[in-house]
Amino acid sequence: MRGSRPGAEVRAWRPAVAGISEVLHAHFAEHAYPVHTHDTWDLMLLDDGVVDFALDRRRHDATDAGRVVLLPPGVPHDGRSVGGLGFRKRVLYLSTDVLPEGLAGTAVDGPILLDPALHDRVHLLHQALRPPGDGGDVLEAESRLAFVRERLLTHLDRRRTPPREAADHRLAARLRELLDSRVQAGLSLDEATRVLHAHPTHLIRCFTRAYGLPPHTYLTGRRIDRARALLLAGERPVDVAGAVGFYDQAHLSRHFTRHMGVPPARFGRRGTSSYGA
Repeated sequence: MRGSRPGAEVRAWRPAVAGISEVLHAHFAEHAYPVHTHDTWDLMLLDDGVVDFALDRRRHDATDAGRVVLLPPGVPHDGRSVGGLGFRKRVLYLSTDVLPEGLAGTAVDGPILLDPALHDRVHLLHQALRPPGDGGDVLEAESRLAFVRERLLTHLDRRRTPPREAADHRLAARLRELLDSRVQAGLSLDEATRVLHAHPTHLIRCFTRAYGLPPHTYLTGRRIDRARALLLAGERPVDVAGAVGFYDQAHLSRHFTRHMGVPPARFGRRGTSSYGA
């Protein structure tokens, strides 16, 4: 079996987020994919270089790094670098639970999407989808996936009307109560929508408009507050992490340092400066 091509860098993992079967980050100095199909939707950001591909025997080129490429399930396609410069890409493989297979025809007609808002949403989703062991936030990733799905459906289903935008403060308050009761255990977006009988993106928008930050950020802040209290009581960071809902000490340290400016091991020590509210 031959090794990988020179200059190829590939990182792939399966995130703990329903609907995403694989995350792939790759850099190829030169590479050509043979014609193949997937049983998933392939959502690609081209970060650098030029890619030429054929979808259902029609050739396309994704020359603009600001564009988003969406390849539907079950449709033959290939791909290759252009000009010998290689390319860098990030891909999400989405199940047909996220996007119905019946919308594939629209994607075949227009697989390259010039949509800066969609590009930003997919980029932020990639940032939330950390590999196993890196302390990813599942609620954040689920929330960002919901907004990516919503934006993709506006491209794929022209009959679709956008969800209601009016803030529902009662719904936001109920979600806040639910988050407050699940600070340590955490809460998935799917569970929140089932309990509150709300559309995922509408639920997130209601909460964000009511409280000025999305649910996953609110939950992280509540965990940091609890961590501060335990650290000041003399608990060790390694014990505090699990007690407040972080995966491990590294996960706690990353968020705590971003919030407080010092790692948890230094918080409250004599000689450190005072901190805000």
